Amino acid sequence: MGQVKYIPQNQRDELWGLTVCSVGYQSVGPGEEYPPQGHNQEYMFSPATGRTLPEYQLLYIVDGEGRLDTMHGGRHRIEAGDMFLLFPGEWHTYMPERGTGWKEYWIGFSGINIDNRVKAGFFSTDRPLYHIGYDEIMVELYNEAIRTAARQEPYFQQLLAGIVNHLLGLMFMTGSNRMLRHGNDAGALIDRAKAFLQDSVEKDISMPEVAGHLNISYTGFRRLFKEYTGQSPAQYFINLKIHRAKEMLRGTGIPIKEISYILHFETPEHFSSMFRKRTGLSPTQFRRE
Repeated sequence: MGQVKYIPQNQRDELWGLTVCSVGYQSVGPGEEYPPQGHNQEYMFSPATGRTLPEYQLLYIVDGEGRLDTMHGGRHRIEAGDMFLLFPGEWHTYMPERGTGWKEYWIGFSGINIDNRVKAGFFSTDRPLYHIGYDEIMVELYNEAIRTAARQEPYFQQLLAGIVNHLLGLMFMTGSNRMLRHGNDAGALIDRAKAFLQDSVEKDISMPEVAGHLNISYTGFRRLFKEYTGQSPAQYFINLKIHRAKEMLRGTGIPIKEISYILHFETPEHFSSMFRKRTGLSPTQFRRE
């Protein structure tokens, strides 16, 4: 079957913000029963009827293939190198193909930290699957979690929480960047980003917030945006602000100082400096000419 560890949790550990309740690895050969016997009864399920869980589970399939069905995410074919995130209260079922079997790692966890990331849109029941490929760092993180759970030394839950955060961060970054490089919707995503930036020109937003709105990593968003437009999203946003400033200077009598505040420049001096850098004129000269 492999290595399986179920871990009791206490209120003190929960104050850390994330606790781990199970971790393990199992290898299922072609034609073998799934899931194998040996799990706690609450985790046994029939792939034909599925189940819901009270916690999150993050699974990594390192070999073989199969399928995943979830209530909001629909049906997916699973291949070696895929990770998927199961959500509490979300019906799901999954299993390997009988002809191939598979090798899987998983870790189960809960806490306010992961709840907040879901609320912020970093993870969604609509998108449970991430194409990662085989990653030795991922494998070693799971193995370290299994070893840590077996030893259960003082404060081991805090170490396990750090491992989960590392796994989630790697999955989010790697899966999002692969989607941007290989997906057919990259151009549409950049169009969405441009529209969002244009609508936000009089707002105080950061580029990581824009990436979060698009549900992709900031690193991947910045790289793709520059590939498509020739400039970083921050540069594009500043240019939009300067364009809006030109409209205000031409068509209104709004004081220059107030324009800088409306467009959320750090100071009027910063606004004047950025305006001159891009137009060759100060805001006062531009308005007069």
